[in-house]
Amino acid sequence: MKTWARDWLEDQHKAGEKCLEIKVRGDCHYVYRSTSRYDKKIKKGRKVSVYLGRLDKEYGFIPKGEKPKTNMIPVPRSITDYGNSMILHNMMAELKPLLMDNFPEHWEELYAMSIVRVNGYIPLKRIKDSWEDLYDPEGLKPNLNPSNLSKVLREIGLDRFGQNDLFNHLKNVDTQLVYDLSTCFSRSMSILQAEKGYNKDSIQVPQINFALLCGLDSEMPTMIKSVPGSVRDISTLYKTIEELDISNKVLLLDRGFFSEDVLNYLEEKHVKFVLPTKRNSHYYDTRIHLNEEFIYHDRLIKCGKRKLGNRFLYLYEDLDLRLEEQKTIFRKREEGKISDEEYSLKQNRAGKFLIISNYDIGKKEMYELYKKRDSIEKLFDVYKTTLDADKLYLHDDESVYGHVFVAFLSLYAYCKLLKAIKKAEINDKFSPTDILLKFRKVKNINFGEKSIITEVPKKVRELDITLKFNIFPTKNGS
Repeated sequence: MKTWARDWLEDQHKAGEKCLEIKVRGDCHYVYRSTSRYDKKIKKGRKVSVYLGRLDKEYGFIPKGEKPKTNMIPVPRSITDYGNSMILHNMMAELKPLLMDNFPEHWEELYAMSIVRVNGYIPLKRIKDSWEDLYDPEGLKPNLNPSNLSKVLREIGLDRFGQNDLFNHLKNVDTQLVYDLSTCFSRSMSILQAEKGYNKDSIQVPQINFALLCGLDSEMPTMIKSVPGSVRDISTLYKTIEELDISNKVLLLDRGFFSEDVLNYLEEKHVKFVLPTKRNSHYYDTRIHLNEEFIYHDRLIKCGKRKLGNRFLYLYEDLDLRLEEQKTIFRKREEGKISDEEYSLKQNRAGKFLIISNYDIGKKEMYELYKKRDSIEKLFDVYKTTLDADKLYLHDDESVYGHVFVAFLSLYAYCKLLKAIKKAEINDKFSPTDILLKFRKVKNINFGEKSIITEVPKKVRELDITLKFNIFPTKNGS
């Protein structure tokens, strides 16, 4: 007896139908009602079977004497989002084997949480429902009970070895990395990492700092870690470099990390650095001739370069920015906010930008390389949207580590989709959220043994071709 026929029979028994029996002849399944009747001649019960009809995989039960109704519409067992689900699973494909290797007991829960949160924040209590709304090509069975997810996040948060193994794999893809910090505020008394520290908004509330490492070559996040809010930026950098070997890679930093100690430390670790100096740095006193110029985003940039021992100074002057800064500096002197000495120094350095590096490349190439780091701020905005909303679940340090890691996985999948959109040169028209919303129109309808994909709208199919996803069966197109 076929599985689908056995399932039908079990459903009938559960519905209260008794004495049903299926007899198989060849590929045909016939339904009988079998009972027993006492036979006086043989003085014992005798089986009596009454033919009721036949059973068809597609049309179900067909009563005796009737023909199958070809216009019957099977009742679907489930309807799930197919288009956006296939995109999300494809974006996580590279991370999946890493999660399986490093978190064998919890990888399915990590995988499910990461996928459902790519398009925005979803609280733990809704993770299960959101996951079940998505078509699952893998047939996974994660335990998404909120209490279990909280336990999983704490255990994952403690597993720094597993996290670092994944980070090291991603780090090897790039030769140029960007490092920066951001802050998340928390008043939880049980989170030891939440400490008062410096932040750009000067808010005196306990905070947790987050260090994010991104690859310029891949345009993908490479590492995330949380550190106590009182720890200085430079200390977090040292700790990160100790955990991840980035020797012989180019590291781009913000001027907040500038110090001679940092420069010396990076050289000792054989890291190539690109670091803007602070405006009051004595390196600005070094004579550098601005003997070249180029256009960057419709702005005229003058530039010069000078070798200083084993390092190089790259000086740039943005003429449009210089005029704006000179106006501001003039107003401050008129208002008595700066002295004549400060006025002279600031006017001389207006519009200028100085980079110190042990990386010897062209002046224009260095400028363009550093400007690429602006993209990391956008990544932080996306990352914190999910993490900030999770504050209610951050009860201790272990939970912080776990939520930080899951948010990183979601960010990775988001950036993977964003990269595909940029490659297709449609990022001026569509965001990752736009794409997922449009592809969500395509559903998977499951009838038990059989499932179908609904009609693919013309615009969605065109986007699928443009993005080179190829997630829709050819037979659905016309």
